[in-house]
Amino acid sequence: MIKSILVVCVGNICRSPTGQALLQHKLAGSGIAVSSAGLGALVGKPVDQTAALVMAEAGLSLPAHEARQLSTEMLASADLILVMEQRHLKTIHAMAPQARGKTLLFGKWLGDSEIPDPYRQQRPAFDHVYQLLDRAATAWLPYLK
Repeated sequence: MIKSILVVCVGNICRSPTGQALLQHKLAGSGIAVSSAGLGALVGKPVDQTAALVMAEAGLSLPAHEARQLSTEMLASADLILVMEQRHLKTIHAMAPQARGKTLLFGKWLGDSEIPDPYRQQRPAFDHVYQLLDRAATAWLPYLK
């Protein structure tokens, strides 16, 4: 039974906090804890302004979010680890081979799609990523509830 989900990207300011907020919203009341971290986190930084704006327009927010660096302890304690790209899978497998079976693409149920990084891009890139993450989070629900 899944009790904790860790969402991982690179900086932990765009994709993973957005994925975290979406899953928290969609899993509200389920008892599943959702958190996020980055492979190369911009430690201590809040959610990217454009990502926060896109989330706010959808009624979501993570006002207390501070980017944090992924650790082997986080990987060990999570029941499910969702990453954005194939290379993130490889990095986590190298960091913690024992996490291999519980580390999957956030876009797994959308044909194993990767979620591109919108960092330092224009608003349309953030809108696109939000839509992908929203669809992917919804696709995970039957496997989590």
